[in-house]
Amino acid sequence: MIIRQVMIENKLGLHARPAVMFVNTASSFKSSVFLEKDNQSLNAKSIMSVLSVGISQGTKICLIIEGEDEELADKALVSLIKSNFGEK
Repeated sequence: MIIRQVMIENKLGLHARPAVMFVNTASSFKSSVFLEKDNQSLNAKSIMSVLSVGISQGTKICLIIEGEDEELADKALVSLIKSNFGEK
């Protein structure tokens, strides 16, 4: 199991396009991926769950990844977040 805290620095947070990118990336792995914000745990492979918690710029989230490809999932999700979802 990998537990990692990351800061969302994208100016739009995890809204619309960035949220879809995040969910699609999480869904591409066999591992379970959960996201925690303000003591709420949610399925990071569900677009409705991710959008429902309102993750804005500057929010710290905790990623919890568990499964056979957890290291690859962790690397891909953290890389996506740190790239600001491809925004400049």
